[in-house]
Amino acid sequence: MPQENPFTTGSSEHFPGFPDVTAPLTAAETSRITGRGLWAADGTVDPGAVRLGQALANALLGATTDGSDGAAGTGTAEGVDTATALLPAELAAVVEEVRGLALPAYHRIEGASEGVRLSAFSLRRLDPGPHPLVVVPAGWTPFGWPLFLWSYLVLARKGYHVLAYTPRGLGIPGLPSTSSGRIDVAGPHDWADGSAVIDFAVDRFAPSVIGFMGESYGSGISQLVAAHDDRVAAVVALSTWGNLATSLYDHNTRHLAAVKALLALTGGPVESKFDEANQEILADFQADRNLDTVVEWGRLRAPESYLDLTNENGTPTFFSNTWHESLFAVNQTLETFNGLDVPKRLNMWIGDHAAPEGQALIGPPTVRGEVNQPMAEAYAWLDHHLKGERNGVEDWQEVCNQVMFTYVTEPVLDPETGEPTGENRIVREARRESSAGWSEVTRSTEVLGLTGDGAGGADGRLIPVGGGAPEEGESGWRRAFLAGVDTEATAMDAMMKTGQAEWRGNPKIYDTRKIDRRHALAWTTEPLVSPDGEAAPGRRIRGIPRLRLTVRSTATSASLYAHLLDVAEDDTARIISHEPLNVYGLTPDQDTTVCWNLQAAAYDIASGHRLMLVVDSKDPLYGDASVTWTQTVLSSPEGEPSFLELPLG
Repeated sequence: MPQENPFTTGSSEHFPGFPDVTAPLTAAETSRITGRGLWAADGTVDPGAVRLGQALANALLGATTDGSDGAAGTGTAEGVDTATALLPAELAAVVEEVRGLALPAYHRIEGASEGVRLSAFSLRRLDPGPHPLVVVPAGWTPFGWPLFLWSYLVLARKGYHVLAYTPRGLGIPGLPSTSSGRIDVAGPHDWADGSAVIDFAVDRFAPSVIGFMGESYGSGISQLVAAHDDRVAAVVALSTWGNLATSLYDHNTRHLAAVKALLALTGGPVESKFDEANQEILADFQADRNLDTVVEWGRLRAPESYLDLTNENGTPTFFSNTWHESLFAVNQTLETFNGLDVPKRLNMWIGDHAAPEGQALIGPPTVRGEVNQPMAEAYAWLDHHLKGERNGVEDWQEVCNQVMFTYVTEPVLDPETGEPTGENRIVREARRESSAGWSEVTRSTEVLGLTGDGAGGADGRLIPVGGGAPEEGESGWRRAFLAGVDTEATAMDAMMKTGQAEWRGNPKIYDTRKIDRRHALAWTTEPLVSPDGEAAPGRRIRGIPRLRLTVRSTATSASLYAHLLDVAEDDTARIISHEPLNVYGLTPDQDTTVCWNLQAAAYDIASGHRLMLVVDSKDPLYGDASVTWTQTVLSSPEGEPSFLELPLG
């Protein structure tokens, strides 16, 4: 007998804070929701995105039958009609089209561990098969598989069976999209669950071939399942990661804000969401202890650790990531991508986590005929490798980089006053560049030496080193700042929010005059001029910058947070790259030389602009090693002068 579906009746009453999914959605509201993307201003999932996903689930399923035994549930005609009536006409038409093509159903799939039931949703094509199947593990959110339901409709219309599921433990207790069990953080239980889902799919759909597509958490699980189960024929990994260990902890620096954000998105308290072993790992990480054990734990869950298996399986793998990724920094993804010896593709985009593809995962384009290129290429990858379509993918080069902020924008005007709102809209998309592989992105390097001038709070200079030999840089200088105080030189204002604004044409603008030189040191080039003439960029940064400094401190530890900025004539700037480094075991009055890589970038510095390097000791994204009001001294000793190495394209 049909049972009450809490998606459709009383969700906001039964689940406080849950969006009201019983009110009609207008076309204008749907457009606003899709236009905002996945994230709210505070870094949580946008309630509108949740509401849209649940409304689509309701329209497809209506009231569902009990799927606790793993059986499919289908909606009653009355329930479906009622729920579809709450959608705007164009969206309702798509739902009706898909219901004519595929049978929607809700499932509780037995996981790999006794008693674990995975909430799942499927669209089974009705026309004669066999058909390819795309499995979609949900991302790390409290709302599970309904959040990206629009993408399942797209896949079904393209001829796929679709099976989406919420990984174990994620979700708000009581929601039908929540899976039981404890979160394993992409551990062995999650890999085994993925294989159990494949077993279920083979039995129910008899697919011709199976692919996995995942966003964020789901992208890592997709890679891991594919490494351990050779039945996966292709992977699409969106806003992805390759090494969980270095995503969380790199250059002796804990990515605290990332972990805090993830813990807030599980759907419950740590004590109920994780088993004791994983609780201990998370506690150690936050308390800055037993980090060797944390790193081992992360490596076990890293797709990079199983590249030999992926390469042996030959699984075609598609990566998509962003330059200013705040959860899974780009360099660790590059290392994994470079280790793949399979058909592969890497797309790098402007913005932060899920900004490029998020809009197209949750809903239709806001403008008729508009194409979301990140998702269009992801679907093309599946079409080529699962359906055998010759759609141009066979001619793609391995790497395609969107060059930061090369889009053309115009001011958004207030419809009532006609005055600028302070926001911009993109009228011409940013330029993209393809390369045969990541090793082809950087064509040469330029070494800039750091000078010691800068008395009285003035900036030092970045000057080209003759012959490009770092040892020829200026040596014999020392400069100091007071540590432990944050400055205006930060990677971003807020996780996801700043990068989402970048994606829409509104990168963060820094006022370099407001960077407190008591708590930071800065070095700046002369205005840059291209050897190819004034119309060409002053510098084409392509690849991974490298920085060498010598440090000492009045404490036994110090943080060095490097930021590269593109500075305009009016001293405003946009960020190119950054990366923190914590240094431990320092002895007062003794120098320690350190060298580290900043995050990769594809950035054109306009002719006449200057490049600025800022080093300070705190950033809200990270756990720092600074002791407040101690002195950090940077220097350039004889034989090991300080330098910045720029990769050029």
